[in-house]
Amino acid sequence: MLEELHETYCDRVAFFVVYVREAHPEDGWVLESNREAEITVLDPTTDDERAALAETCAVGMRITMPVVVDTLDDEVARQYGGWPDRLYLVGRDGRVVFQGGEGPFGFDPGELRGAIENELA
Repeated sequence: MLEELHETYCDRVAFFVVYVREAHPEDGWVLESNREAEITVLDPTTDDERAALAETCAVGMRITMPVVVDTLDDEVARQYGGWPDRLYLVGRDGRVVFQGGEGPFGFDPGELRGAIENELA
């Protein structure tokens, strides 16, 4: 649904995916569903390794939005509480006008759609 929002509003809203710390690396909290899907990655130890994982993720998930990558110090994730995932809308004035719930259960693109529509009104 996020891709649908991007397609609908991309002429009026800049969309970015910020790739943050890997949620389920082999040397961390492993999900069986990842193994079944043959997704096995190690937590990166360099910014270049994280960037490579972000690219693999974007290609594998067919993400069409621009993807930017948080550095290994996880500063963006810390500042925005964006781990493992979260939706934000930054208004025209540069202030956060919408902060979605913590993912994965609070990840609700429908709420973001409403915030976008309010901001554009």
